[in-house]
Amino acid sequence: MFGWGEDIGIDLGTASVLVYIKGKGIVLQEPSVIAMDTNTKTLLAVGEEAQRMLGRTPGNIVAIRPLRDGVISDYNMTERMIRHFLDRICKRRFLKPRVIICVPSGVTEVEERAVVDAAIQAGASKTYLIEEPIAAAIGAGIDISKPCGNMIVDIGGGTTDVAVISLGGIVVSESIKVAGDKFDEAIIKYIRKKHNILIGERTAEEMKINIGSVFKDENVPVKTMDVRGRSLVSGLPKTISVSSDEMYEAFEETASAIVDAVKSVLENTPPELVGDISTYGIIMTGGGSLVSGIDRLIEAETGITTKVAEDAVSCVAIGTGKALENISVLEESNTRKY
Repeated sequence: MFGWGEDIGIDLGTASVLVYIKGKGIVLQEPSVIAMDTNTKTLLAVGEEAQRMLGRTPGNIVAIRPLRDGVISDYNMTERMIRHFLDRICKRRFLKPRVIICVPSGVTEVEERAVVDAAIQAGASKTYLIEEPIAAAIGAGIDISKPCGNMIVDIGGGTTDVAVISLGGIVVSESIKVAGDKFDEAIIKYIRKKHNILIGERTAEEMKINIGSVFKDENVPVKTMDVRGRSLVSGLPKTISVSSDEMYEAFEETASAIVDAVKSVLENTPPELVGDISTYGIIMTGGGSLVSGIDRLIEAETGITTKVAEDAVSCVAIGTGKALENISVLEESNTRKY
């Protein structure tokens, strides 16, 4: 049982929400989905349960993702989602928690304010914001306080954040709205165009996980997967077999945008720090970094050793949690307090 005086870190992602409690670790990991009855405005489900409703709801029930491209697209829904998760992990409401939330490095002041207001309305006493690349680097085990360059590529659901970090701050960064969700959209678009079949978001995500690939390797056998969808010709259900080679074709544009962002940041990085990055390599975090071959593609395109961090999905949440351990120094440049 946790009290409301706890310090809480939230990785408020487009695809999923992870909650870290100081001294407890990650206590919650749920999809960023909320379902409600549009007639009565009643909250029906949040997280995993709501995700199962996506694309399967009757007219009066809507299941949505309240965050798009790394920022809040539906303020009221986001506030209710945060409140629900805080209620789940904080049963006794004697004291309101201090909350630190991750935001993309390219977030605007208006978008920051929306995140803070949602957290305060949901029950936070104080809200701190930390940029995702900083949290990801800390979560990946990098000592960001040293005077040497470290490059982080954090591919989430809505945004990809590429940053060079030195002396505890971001030297150069770029945030693009191309990430895990865009891979899903690319699959849906490709299957529709090539096979005349319409598939849903969940099917596309399963394909991305099971057979998705952005790097061709002759030594790796081609994977295939049976996919069910609705034929755009007959309007009836149809099953087809899709290969990993087709996924490579579908992902080409999305993967290129991420590689271009990495190259852009490297081009704007001071030479001394580029030397450090060449020595220590590029670290990848976030669920999107698990797409098969993305690390090898970046390595091939940049010539710099690239590896995916251990527990890549949780890196940002873990980094947020480690920042909580030093909440007294959250006034530093990496965070904003509200």
